Amino acid sequence: MGGVGLWILPLIMALAATTAFGANVTYDHRALEIDGKRRVLISGSIHYPRSTPEMWPDLIQKSKDGGLDVIETYVFWNLHEPVRNQYDFEGRKDLVKFVKLVAEAGLYVHLRIGPYVCAEWNYGGFPLWLHFIPGIKFRTDNEPFKAEMKRFTAKIVDMMKQENLYASQGGPIILSQIENEYGNIDSAYGDAGRIYINWAASMATSLDTGVPWVMCQQKNAPDPIINTCNGFYCDQFTPNSANKPKIWTENWSGWFLSFGGAVPYRPVEDLAFAVARFFQLGGTFQNYYMYHGGTNFDRTTGGPFIATSYDYDAPLDEYGLPRQPKWGHLRDVHKSIKLCEQAMLATDPTTTSLGSNLEASVYKTNSGLCAAFLANVGTQSDATVSFNGNSYHLPAWSVSILPDCKNVVLNTAKINSVATIPKFVRQSSNGDADTSGAVLSGWSWFNEPVGISSSNAFNNVGLLEQINTTADKSDYLWYSISTNIQGDEPFLQDGSQTVLHVDSLGHALYAYINGKLAGSGKGSSGNAKVSVEVPITLVRGTNKIDLLSLTVGLQNYGAFFDTWGAGIAGPVKLQGIKNGSTIDLSSQQWKYQVGLKGEDLGLSSGGSSVWVSDPTLPKKQPLIWYKTNFDAPSGDSPVAIDFTGMGKGQAWVNGEGIGRYWPTYVAPSGGCTDSCNYRGGYGSNKCLKNCGKPSQKLYHVPRSWLKSSGNTLVLFEEMGGDPTQISFATRQIESLCSHVSESHPQPVEMWSSDENTGRRPGPTLSLECPFPSQVISSISFASYGTPQGTCGSFTHGKCSSKKALSIVQKACIGLKSCKIGVSYNTFGDPCVGVAKSLAVEASCT
Repeated sequence: MGGVGLWILPLIMALAATTAFGANVTYDHRALEIDGKRRVLISGSIHYPRSTPEMWPDLIQKSKDGGLDVIETYVFWNLHEPVRNQYDFEGRKDLVKFVKLVAEAGLYVHLRIGPYVCAEWNYGGFPLWLHFIPGIKFRTDNEPFKAEMKRFTAKIVDMMKQENLYASQGGPIILSQIENEYGNIDSAYGDAGRIYINWAASMATSLDTGVPWVMCQQKNAPDPIINTCNGFYCDQFTPNSANKPKIWTENWSGWFLSFGGAVPYRPVEDLAFAVARFFQLGGTFQNYYMYHGGTNFDRTTGGPFIATSYDYDAPLDEYGLPRQPKWGHLRDVHKSIKLCEQAMLATDPTTTSLGSNLEASVYKTNSGLCAAFLANVGTQSDATVSFNGNSYHLPAWSVSILPDCKNVVLNTAKINSVATIPKFVRQSSNGDADTSGAVLSGWSWFNEPVGISSSNAFNNVGLLEQINTTADKSDYLWYSISTNIQGDEPFLQDGSQTVLHVDSLGHALYAYINGKLAGSGKGSSGNAKVSVEVPITLVRGTNKIDLLSLTVGLQNYGAFFDTWGAGIAGPVKLQGIKNGSTIDLSSQQWKYQVGLKGEDLGLSSGGSSVWVSDPTLPKKQPLIWYKTNFDAPSGDSPVAIDFTGMGKGQAWVNGEGIGRYWPTYVAPSGGCTDSCNYRGGYGSNKCLKNCGKPSQKLYHVPRSWLKSSGNTLVLFEEMGGDPTQISFATRQIESLCSHVSESHPQPVEMWSSDENTGRRPGPTLSLECPFPSQVISSISFASYGTPQGTCGSFTHGKCSSKKALSIVQKACIGLKSCKIGVSYNTFGDPCVGVAKSLAVEASCT
């Protein structure tokens, strides 16, 4: 391995996932080649700005422990160049530091420069100033756009080169990506789109990175660019050239959360099935999108209506902790695939049918290497198949992996990994104590003025589109108009109430009449537009109408998405309820104000002298800034704020943007199920939870943003809420469980081919406490026989060993981890001839 750094320990060099820094990276039809050696590579996406630098080392290490070889990340143009030619790579934006930390862990990097990223990120990652360049059209054969795209791409490449971060220089970057999912929408751009994609490929390769470039979802990616697949399943994907390897850049581990939506999740049995099928049918590079989703801090969400949490049901949850059993079961899948790596890379697979919806794929060489994948792609029935003279049981929608073409190391539907039940331990703001220790104290507030308060306000005849007006400097834009009522207007003659009608492109608005909130409306992730009809009472003389329009993240996906507008497009009309007569205000002179007075005063930092302190704290009132102090919750568990009691707004801790909160946007009551059948194709609406509840009420506060005492929390509340109901919570583990049957394969770490060994060990149930200082302190449930249910709700079946609880207690209590054989040899046989399993629930302290 050429140019291996001296800092790489011999132990790391010995691992299967060893990185070969200073390498020549190429590819052939089977795989990426590093120094001429084909590699099977498991990758996972971690977006550096969706966590903090203090979290990065642990996230990277947990990724490595989970069996990853590669960390994949986008590069976020609007984060790094918020003003043209003014760059920011500090703090969460420190891309170089992130890449170097990945290298220090002995892992590779796939750098997806884009610079369009989608990613449910504000404006798809494009900076707003780009929109205002004369003559520009995004993502097409347009010279102004291509010049800016090339300049930023070259900037990032040069940064990486200056730090020697490409593999050809001794660094960890083995792949780069240009553009992103353009093939999904390129037909809208016609011939100009084809010219553009060829230009982008040529531009990228001209930067001479020394590593291959990819384009995802781009069937016509020109050589030598590798076209790759994104989706829930990519086993049927074929590259556009017989000389290119089969690469899966985005295996969606779950789905993103939208305000107003239920919480999506993807069962790990299905995700593991998708992974195994990909490698069964010739894939050699697979990436989880996401492996850690993280948090959309500040105003970085796209959509619109993307929630602040970007948890994505990823193997590492929003707070950086393993989501079990997803993390553990996928780790076992990765280990199993790596046991097949030598055979997989030596040849192409041969696939044969074993029956309806049943197939075997074999990697076999003349030298005797052999690995096999047996699949049941049926969604209804388990099956028993004959392969190489042996019989194998295949559950529906599962793959069994045989590293020696004989013995099963893993079946994707049979989970050996421990499962955990997380919980949040809360501390209320009024000091009702439990264990977390955080108390909010010393409230003060500032009333945001209704309507125009800034000397920078301006007049315009007619209604202005919001994004062109604010340049996304703020979520907020005031539209203000005064109208004089004589009392004899036609719409008032029948003596009925007047209606204010407002049509908006989105995303939400509040209507004030003579300084009082009269009504509001909001769009949704499916339709951002807002149309409201607000009954109002007008007075004789001058009436002031103030409309506060707001965005909830800018569009990040779709053809020409940069041209999709927001704000009040009209018409804005006054109309009589009974007689239907109207006055259209749309084309009259309006006054505009970008942003809020509190924003101009810098209240988010907690400073300024305008804060009011008084024993009577205003509650349930719109347009109020709140400030309070608090001590950090004790311990080192991850921290969240529970915004129950608040309406909608933004929050900051010690000046750092926690993001938008919106606990009053509740998911529909229907569509969720208590359990989701993993069998059959997955889609983003298949498995939902949290129906009829707030889409998000808990918001992550990174520990590194907190001091032990004297922290400042600032809120801007738009709708009206009670800040005294806010509480802090720490994320902990309530219990851990495992449920293993007699038909489970043994744990993958115990696997060995039985050619030269004696009797193979049977299935084993393993428990391990999630944190290093913990031991198993209690066993709340143990049953050997026919237990039912899932973690947290196990019940005894008709058959149950009376000795199970005492045996498990003796084997596990007081230990950090324990293993128990799942066999009648351990527990006796409570029901002869019946298939049995062992289910255990335990607690750690």
